[in-house]
Amino acid sequence: MNALVPLVVTIPLLGAAIALIFGHRPRIQIAISSLALTAVTIISAVLLVWVDTHGTVVVNVGAWQPPWGIVLVVDRLSAIMLLVSALMLLGVLIFSIGQGVADNHDETPVSIFHPTYLVLAAGLFDAFVAGDLFNMYVGFEMLLAASYVLLTLGGTGARIRAGVTYIVISLMSSLLFLASIALIYGATGTVTIALIAERVRDLPPDVQLILCCALLLGFAVKAAVFPVSFWLPDSYPTAPAPVTAVFAGLLTKVGVYAIIRTDTVLFTDVPLAVPLMIVAFFTLLIGIFGALAQADIKRLLSFTLVSHIGYMIFGIAVGSELGMTATIYYVVHHIIVQTTLFLAIGLVERIGGTASISRLGGMLKASPFVAILFFIGAMNLGGIPPFSGFLGKVGLFQAGVQLNDPLAWILIGAGAATSLLTLYALMRVWNMGFWRRKDEVKNYESPLIQSLAENPDDAGEIDRKHTPRLMIAATTGMVLLSLSLTVFAGPLFDLANRAAVANENHSNYVDAVFPGGVE
Repeated sequence: MNALVPLVVTIPLLGAAIALIFGHRPRIQIAISSLALTAVTIISAVLLVWVDTHGTVVVNVGAWQPPWGIVLVVDRLSAIMLLVSALMLLGVLIFSIGQGVADNHDETPVSIFHPTYLVLAAGLFDAFVAGDLFNMYVGFEMLLAASYVLLTLGGTGARIRAGVTYIVISLMSSLLFLASIALIYGATGTVTIALIAERVRDLPPDVQLILCCALLLGFAVKAAVFPVSFWLPDSYPTAPAPVTAVFAGLLTKVGVYAIIRTDTVLFTDVPLAVPLMIVAFFTLLIGIFGALAQADIKRLLSFTLVSHIGYMIFGIAVGSELGMTATIYYVVHHIIVQTTLFLAIGLVERIGGTASISRLGGMLKASPFVAILFFIGAMNLGGIPPFSGFLGKVGLFQAGVQLNDPLAWILIGAGAATSLLTLYALMRVWNMGFWRRKDEVKNYESPLIQSLAENPDDAGEIDRKHTPRLMIAATTGMVLLSLSLTVFAGPLFDLANRAAVANENHSNYVDAVFPGGVE
């Protein structure tokens, strides 16, 4: 079983190299990307079943024992993240194949897209299985390099500007992360997560606090946590639909995953509850207030992405078994639903010719099926029962109630308000883009709509395109997957609970890496 762990990183990297060789053979590149991600999805599913049954899998690369060598660790949490990420990457790949064929690969040039997409996948998987901070940093840098290329596909001015903003902010985050690793290494003499978790307890409390805050600041930028979330709404919406979907669904969750590891393994003695709750409060409200001011649907969803990161930070701040269980479930929910909604908006933009609700109308008549796909995703993200968004929020709110803290009650109120405002923002999109007749758009005047902010890079044109069945099929599959989170909520919550229990005590992680004890 140990042999499978490195494959989740090496298969996409090998696939990227082969796809690059066949740069002028689109069909071969598509086949390589599909096979690579399918293989990783199967391996991730096998690993999840194995670690859930037998416990954490640890691989010492090159047979070098930690802390001298690279260690890869797959526990329940990382196995869940691996499987969900692989499923999302595969689903979006299918969507992008349909779009590429329809547009003659203008938006996603095959020779560039597929190798870069696989490098992005390898970086994601590496970050999830990394057992040392420097290897996690390498995974982040692979993500950064690949995401910059994907963000600027097509070479338009808007995408180059967004790419520059994104890369500057990401480089700053990477420098913070690297500086934090240097500080931690200077203080503990190692970058192995399990060994840091043991040695950091011998440091003075103020030193622990400084190291923890430095690390969290770098991760907060990746996760788009307030006040370092300003870059996201201007960066994601300009990219092609498949790229935006992957970025929105997965990239911020790498930061959330790293924050969970920091809180539950590395710095368990540092009091983080109050500052994390304050950050969660502002992330929830600032994000959703930004969404309410948007006319462009992609920017609106980007702001809701920021706001819903606040729910995850809230669950981490609560720190209880129920809080972490609900957080893990909500992370899975948000990855799937947010990715699905961006794919649905990609379909809306092709059929309606625009992503602005000020010029969009008649979508319910033009494509009833796409309207249904969007409606289900909107209800789910808004937290309407019995969808997974509602179940995850209820779990988080219950954990806050059990904490019986005034700040937790404030967060519950902010979370409930954010959920209602999310639903309001998405239903406004439904009313204007789907329910409103097409012939009403031209002469429609509303002070509310006119006050909304358009995408500054939107030229105001209507550009309708053919929508292949493969794109609709991929989005439909993603919607069905999101509905499975409700159908199988019981088993999924149980799995999340087992992952939370394993993370509750950092010694579980340490004992898996050092079964004979830390010397």
